[in-house]
Amino acid sequence: MKLTNYFKHFLENEVNLNSTRIDTLDDRTEAITNFLKNSQQFKDKFLDIIPQGSYAHKTIIKPLKVTDEYDADVLLYIKEFEDWEACDYVNNLFKTFKGSIYEDKASRKTRCVTIKYANDFHLDIVPYLERHGEKYVTNRHEDLFELTDPEKFTEWLDDKNRITKHHFVKVVRLIKFLRDYKRTFSIKSIILSTLLGEQVNDIALLEDPKCYEDVPTALYTILGKLRSYMQNNYYMPTISDPGETGENFGDRWDQDGWLVFRNKIIDYSEKVTDAYEETDLQKSLSKWQKIFGEDFKKPDEKRSMERRLPDGTLIQFDNTEQYLSDVGLREQINVSYTVQILGRVAKKDGYMDYKLANRGSRVKVGRSLSFGIKCNVPWPYEVYWKTLNRGQEALRHNSIRGQIVKGSITHSEVTKFRGNHFVEVYIVKNGVCVAKDRQSVMIV
Repeated sequence: MKLTNYFKHFLENEVNLNSTRIDTLDDRTEAITNFLKNSQQFKDKFLDIIPQGSYAHKTIIKPLKVTDEYDADVLLYIKEFEDWEACDYVNNLFKTFKGSIYEDKASRKTRCVTIKYANDFHLDIVPYLERHGEKYVTNRHEDLFELTDPEKFTEWLDDKNRITKHHFVKVVRLIKFLRDYKRTFSIKSIILSTLLGEQVNDIALLEDPKCYEDVPTALYTILGKLRSYMQNNYYMPTISDPGETGENFGDRWDQDGWLVFRNKIIDYSEKVTDAYEETDLQKSLSKWQKIFGEDFKKPDEKRSMERRLPDGTLIQFDNTEQYLSDVGLREQINVSYTVQILGRVAKKDGYMDYKLANRGSRVKVGRSLSFGIKCNVPWPYEVYWKTLNRGQEALRHNSIRGQIVKGSITHSEVTKFRGNHFVEVYIVKNGVCVAKDRQSVMIV
């Protein structure tokens, strides 16, 4: 059985990085941004701080053990220093931190400077620049400029998330949890995200329009396809960077690690199939618990419009979110129709404009956003929009919004409350929603 509500409860309570940690991470990133933006060494070359990796992809999970820590990567996007060699970027960035309040926290690796905080995470800061029309990070040990395009990778992953009705990142989190919980295989997160993402495409929707309709179904579908891929590849294949840099991520791994991962994924995928297809509730729950542990359990039945924040404050708020049925619309998605939200952050003094998809949907408070659509639904049709605020600030201000309103092919917003929010668009013909899309908006 799918046990959709069980998965929702499990993700929210056991897997997802909790809001206080997210807020702390965002605060630390903001402090690093201001420090580097005003530093003597980098202030004239500073362009932006760009989240990358799991931070940008929204796939960071909560540490499972007290001794575990999580990490976040950001790119220090700067103009090129004409008189610097590749090795100088990390070395001089390290010197900048060592002569500051970060002195006891800073260390350096091959491509980054790491700032380790007293609690359970560290931040990797990677120099990132453009040379001759291409993007590079720097390798201080080999004194090399290495071609990269993490923004294109993030956009690629965002597209996979759209295809799966925004369940893909949750599937990635679940497999990362499985990796850290079972500790029976090891795989770098970027390789895991790539292998899972390669199993997602629009063709699967033509074969089965409901193959990504919820989290357990998306997990069942994606793992089933990955199992087939693994069975067909005893030897580790080329794992190409979706950012189209030409890099083979397999160079970061080895055949022994591949075989362990291959065997375990085949095994766990078969167990997921068994749990998903089991028709008896208790038997299905038992099978899911053998995969994810005893904390995979029935959620509390009580639904309250009260919430206790991490600081202990109990707040009340109005649940104003609407669904299509609330405004007299039916949903019957036509798989031949597609709509995609194209979100963009407007330029502001001291900051560049950019596509939301390129930055992991992250944007600061006080920025103006514009949303357009790319749509193949034949005219005429109507366009409806929904903006839902989430997070502590929206709850404190009793402003979660979520009403569905009729609009046009463009929509505008201004960021006010920190948190992970979203904007949805619905394409409606004759009172029926035939296509929809969602754009996450992480306000920091």
